[in-house]
Amino acid sequence: MHLAVKRAGTITSAALLIALGVGGGVASADDTPTDTNTVVNSEPPQETDPADTGLVDVPTGQGDSEPDIPGSGSAGGGNQPGAQRCEVERVYTPTYKGGDHHKGVGAPQANTNDTSHSATSTFTAEVSGTVGVSYSGSLSVSANAMIGKIEAKYDVSLSASMTAKLGNSMSISTPAHKITHASYGVYRLRTQGTSYVITENCKTTTKSTVTSYTPHYVGWYIWESNA
Repeated sequence: MHLAVKRAGTITSAALLIALGVGGGVASADDTPTDTNTVVNSEPPQETDPADTGLVDVPTGQGDSEPDIPGSGSAGGGNQPGAQRCEVERVYTPTYKGGDHHKGVGAPQANTNDTSHSATSTFTAEVSGTVGVSYSGSLSVSANAMIGKIEAKYDVSLSASMTAKLGNSMSISTPAHKITHASYGVYRLRTQGTSYVITENCKTTTKSTVTSYTPHYVGWYIWESNA
């Protein structure tokens, strides 16, 4: 199978969207992008933005777990006679939508074309793996609650985890004297938001900026280098 190729001189957030369902394997994805052009990049993928540090992973199956409320259990002014009391409210508000970052599953693959004419390179996923949500900052809501807010604001379809499955294949033309590299995995959408808690004594905890990477779709990331 020969695929139409678009080559870019710099990394693009679109990356490669063509591998879903190609070949003998089946890739698991809940949101298939409408733009299915193949983008061949000039650099390896960046799993996260270099500025993002201290990321933690949400364990698979714990998307509904709510973090502890900072300072919960403290008597505070709200427990005094006549003091105002509030229902505890966990808040997350999305403030920024970035691009997709590719997190590979298994080792990257490569094919070298040392000939003077183009050749077809075929890549097949050799392992299966599940990728979940990662975030930094103090998240006051569950991962699924955060995802729901992001989906509603930016009209996207996300998941707490996605699985890149064994056996998915793709083929692409490798130009003469070039190396085609391929990484199969999960594209995750980078977003930022503000999170805090309104406590039972009607006080607001410190607002935290939360940077998150949430599974968006499964696919290949392709880049080229000189042979």
